Amino acid sequence: MSNGIENKVIIIAGASSGIGEATTRRLAAAGARLVIGARREERLKELAESLPDARITYRATDVTQPEDMESLAKLALDQYGRIDAIFNNAGIMPTAKLSELHRDEWRDMLDVNIMGVLNGIAAVLPTMRKQKSGHILATDSVAGHVVYPGSAVYCGTKFAVRAIMEGLRQEERENNIRSTIVSPGLVDTELYTTIADDETAESIKKASKIPGVGLCADDVAQAVAYALGTPDTVAVSEIILRPTNQAI
Repeated sequence: MSNGIENKVIIIAGASSGIGEATTRRLAAAGARLVIGARREERLKELAESLPDARITYRATDVTQPEDMESLAKLALDQYGRIDAIFNNAGIMPTAKLSELHRDEWRDMLDVNIMGVLNGIAAVLPTMRKQKSGHILATDSVAGHVVYPGSAVYCGTKFAVRAIMEGLRQEERENNIRSTIVSPGLVDTELYTTIADDETAESIKKASKIPGVGLCADDVAQAVAYALGTPDTVAVSEIILRPTNQAI
């Protein structure tokens, strides 16, 4: 019996570590045909080589550059002739109060967290419209549903992704193009390395490794696989998953 994922051509952006890496491994095991991208090409190479039985192609990709995302989509088309899904997973999470005026961090978050998702959508949408089918997914966050001090801009970018993906669903539903956001709480990934304040970064790193306080990356990958495995007639718009002990 088909798992709904086998033989699907799936692009994963932000695949070199954390949720992206875990999703690559889980979808490879399910028999997907994968095209993965991230800025760290060496990490992509190591990941691909660790999955010798998988059908996997990689390319160094900066999601803030539209031409990089277009190249990743072209790689999928050249290799497999179609694009069934894209998972826009790249993201950063600098945290600071607005009063600290971290303008460079604000710009970086807008570029990666919002424009990165838009660039991914733009790279595949013409193909999916021609196919009259497709599935576009993005890593959002619990921060796309609630706001908390020290993360106003980060929350703003994740609220934006939520709005963009719902707009995409409404606009493209008659073309059988589905959209899904996966919104995790705290996850044990390298995201803490994008936080400039060392004390905050270390605190989040430690907390994320405590079961029930932080999720593991494969918990999120499992949610992505669930959405990808549903029938084409089913649209899973949002999945929110929190560690059991998370308050917000």
